[in-house]
Amino acid sequence: MTTKERKILVAVDEGEESTYALSWCLKNVVAENSKDTLVLLYVKPPQVVYTALDGSGYLFSPDIIATMDNYRNQVAESVIEKAKKLCKDLQDVKVETRVEQGDPRDVICSAAEKMGVDMVVLGSHGYGLIKRAFLGSVSNHCAQNAKCPVLIVKKPKTSAAATSTS
Repeated sequence: MTTKERKILVAVDEGEESTYALSWCLKNVVAENSKDTLVLLYVKPPQVVYTALDGSGYLFSPDIIATMDNYRNQVAESVIEKAKKLCKDLQDVKVETRVEQGDPRDVICSAAEKMGVDMVVLGSHGYGLIKRAFLGSVSNHCAQNAKCPVLIVKKPKTSAAATSTS
């Protein structure tokens, strides 16, 4: 019996939630010797253009903007490297990486569709109703708009945090 080779997109970012989601996916979704392809996607936020209040031009010089871009690239590289290290022990599972730029909600759904992935795996930040209303929920947006199954992995609360709130 042969199993279908799957392509699984895992969205990663700087947060513990995405690291947990990737680890959970590696233990529970990706099968050893399955010939699955794991795509690690990091989405850089769009570059913010700052203009002076008086409309005379840009607030930041090109050097400062270049420094900010360099920093964003370093963060992306660091996140991808950390994610790749978690995947280093996989056998027969291909690991691909992608770094894109834009609104994570739209980029993840678009990338999933373009690549024809079988599943998207995301971590949940666990925002409450108010924060989610203002900040938007990437996982909720993807669950509603992706054209493939979306697995949202919620990081369990630590026992230390649970006992301190009692």
